[in-house]
This record gives sequence, structure tokens and C-alpha cells, in this order.
Amino acid sequence: MFLLYILYSNHLFRKDPKDCPDNITKLSTKIEAPSNYSSSTIITTSSQPEKPAYKRQVDQLVAPFPGNYHRYDTELKHIAFGIAASSNLWEIRKEYIKAWWRPNETRGVVWVDKKVRARANEGLPEIRVSADTSKFKYLNKQGSRSALRISRVVSETLKLGMKDIRWFVMGDDDTVFVVENVVRVLSKYDHTQFYYVGSASESHIQNILFSYAMAFGGGGFAISYPLAKELGKMQDKCIHRYPALYGSDDRIQACMAELGVPLTRELGFHQYDVYGALLGLLGAHPVTPFVSLHHLDVVEPVFPRMRRAKAIAHLLEAAKEDSASLMQQSICYDSTRYWSISVSWGYVVQILRGVMSPRELEMPTRTFLNWYKRADYHAYAFNTRPVERHPCQKPFVFYMGKVKYDSYKKQTMGVYYQHKTRTRPCRWKMASPETIDSVVVLKKRDDLRWQKSPRRDCCRVLPTDKNNTMVISVGNCREGEISELQPKMASS
Repeated sequence: MFLLYILYSNHLFRKDPKDCPDNITKLSTKIEAPSNYSSSTIITTSSQPEKPAYKRQVDQLVAPFPGNYHRYDTELKHIAFGIAASSNLWEIRKEYIKAWWRPNETRGVVWVDKKVRARANEGLPEIRVSADTSKFKYLNKQGSRSALRISRVVSETLKLGMKDIRWFVMGDDDTVFVVENVVRVLSKYDHTQFYYVGSASESHIQNILFSYAMAFGGGGFAISYPLAKELGKMQDKCIHRYPALYGSDDRIQACMAELGVPLTRELGFHQYDVYGALLGLLGAHPVTPFVSLHHLDVVEPVFPRMRRAKAIAHLLEAAKEDSASLMQQSICYDSTRYWSISVSWGYVVQILRGVMSPRELEMPTRTFLNWYKRADYHAYAFNTRPVERHPCQKPFVFYMGKVKYDSYKKQTMGVYYQHKTRTRPCRWKMASPETIDSVVVLKKRDDLRWQKSPRRDCCRVLPTDKNNTMVISVGNCREGEISELQPKMASS
């Protein structure tokens, strides 16, 4: 047997190469484009006879699994926004829309219940009156009939026949979108397929009452063009079947259930069914693009001592410099003074005495109440931690004052100023962050961060000669870098 093996092996080595199977350099590299692309994108470098069955089986085994393993070239021009608005609140809430809308760039329509006053050059979308919905029954005693017209915003926007649209994004007049991040999120998905993209509520009770399978409309949701077409064909019949539902978003979800399309969750769409301050939530944002926020009339202004609309405009100034990194948290430690530091880029820096683990710092503090105004930590669909009551453990909060881009150093520089409030004195014998008036945060733009695996940024405390200023560098984590305290002796 050993002799036969040697003879057979020798025969293989001496065999003429032209009799060997096709090697990898001769394989066809035909790339088939999706159906909505032109045939000009199909490239064929060679043609080959049909492969043997065993080779086709091997190719199937090594082929990539279907899924979102590449990005699609979706741009802002491919997205149509449908904004549901109330004529009664229009003069107040149009200011929120102005903050994020980009004339001549964003596309879409505001749908109102009746005509509102529109001034020229206000920087607002086209305004239209929704179609009559009196033919539909509405039997929910706690809700409003306006839910019927709002549920048809996507279908009505579809009927306008806008060209080259891939996605319809629905929101309310008090929803603010970071449009670059809307594009980043939707670019992950194949717009030629059926997709219903959004997120549930922060309130566990709201999710139980409505559905964990529902995208809450205030936080915004996206529907791909083919799915919007199918929805448009059956929605009126679908609405007739659910007269007892409360709102518009649960009617949309009911129709999605009939179409068999599940919710694709993207945690950056924020319903914010809460009251109070959003500091705890925005200061510990999940590692995902910050897409939207909602209920701006209910929560406190995101920046203290500012009007709500002005506070949103101020936040979006940071988004202009690095929208991909807006609200992204990084955690580090001042090893000399034993401080814990949490940076929510473009929004806030928090400094605490002592050492708090990243596991705790990435958990939102309960600076807010749930939708039913109870201080109940069981009421949320995520983990939270209590607000520190001990005067030595309360965080020192520094809100973003300004962000600018340094073209010479090719980095952004943000200055965050301490928000001073009255507190009880701390008797710990250690350095206090109250001596810090401002924090300077340096960061290089990272537009492609969401094309990589998700990971928090790392931050480092840099030396400075100014005793009342802290300088922090934020950026991608270096090899082997983790968020930990590395003790060192203070210089004398």
C-alpha cells in the first residue's frame, strides 16, 4: 500500500497543468448587481463552463452568509421624511423642525390637521394638510382621532411620487433627527428589501401596554420603499380592522404584523417616554449612533438655562463637527487625583471623586421619572442606577459650551463649563473637582466609526499648566488600552 501511495503521488506531481482543475486565478469573477442597479455595474472578466457539483457545494459552504455585511450607498437625498404635526402647537414646535431641517438637502413633508400660517424662507419643509379620515372608526376613549391621519403619513408621502426615494422616515413635530446618523443607520440595510426600523420605548410599562415589537413613532422609524408600497396597498383595510387601538404607531405595527415584517431594532431612535432631566440618559448613551430624541416639551431643556429650541440648536452645533461621535461616551480616570471621568462627546463631561467602575458609569443615572411619574427603577426597559445622594459622590457636571474644528491639528476642540449648583460640603480629604472651571476635550473626527465593530472610545487626561482647567483627549482605543485606574504618585 505504501508503494502504491508513492506511485500515485508521483503521478499527480507529473500531471500536465492543463489537466488540473481550474485554479483560483481562472475562476469567473462575475459580480451580479442588485436588481435596482443598472447592468453597467455587472463586471465579467472571464466565462467558464459550469462547475462540477462538488465544487458548487464547496462554494456554497464558503460563501458569506446573507445579511448586512456590507453597506449600501444610501445618501440623504434618498430619504423622505414624513412629519406629523398639530396645527394647535405649530408655532412652538416648528422651531424644533428648523433646528434639524436642511433646506435644499433634506426631503419630505409636514402633515397637519388643518392649514397653518407659513412664511417664506423660514427654512421649513413643505406643509400639507392630511387627507380626510372620517370614514374610519375610532373607538379608543383615551386617545384621539388624530392617530388615524398620523398613521397614514408614510402612505400619503409615498403617493406624492418623489423620485429616487429609498426610505421613508416618520417622526413627530417634536422629534429632532441627527440626519447624518439617520443615513448611517439606514445604510446598513438593503433598501430593496422589506425593513421596518426603529426602537421601543424607554418605559417598560409603555412597551407592555403597546408592544415591544412596535417602533414608537415619536422616536421615529424608517420603512423601506418596497415595504411602504405594500403598506400603501393594504393600510386602509388594515386600519378598519383595528378601531380600538390608541395611537398611530400601534396601527402601523398591526399592519406590519399582517405583512409579516418584524421590527429591526436600532437603539439610537429615542422615544424618551420620561419626565425630568435627560442628563442620565444622554450622559451614558449606548454604543450606537445617536439618531433622534423626542418629547422635548415634556423633558427639561437638554442644556440648563436655555430655551428648549435654543438648547437643541446648540447641541446640533456639535453634530456639525462630528455627528458620528455625538453623545458617544468614553470613560477614564485621573490617576493622580483619583477621579472618575465620563465624557459624552458634544454634550457633557462628568467628574466624580473616587473610583467608579466602567460597568457602573455606562449605566444611566435616574435623573428622570418614568412616563407615569413614579420613581420606580423597575419601570425601565434597561438598567439604571440611583442618583448619588452623598455630597462627596455627586458628580461635577460640565456642559458643552463650544466646539470648533482646528484645521491645523485636524481635530475638534470642545470646551465644557462647570454647571455650578449648591451642594452640601464634602469632608473627604482628597482633591475636589470643584476647583475645575472648564474641561477641554480634544478629538479627531471619525466619520467611519460605525463601519467598524461597535466600541466605546477611550479618553486620557493630559497634563496642563492651568490648575482650573482639565484637558482630555478622546479617540479610538489603542492596542491593549482599557478603561482602568493606573495609580501613580502625585508630584510634589
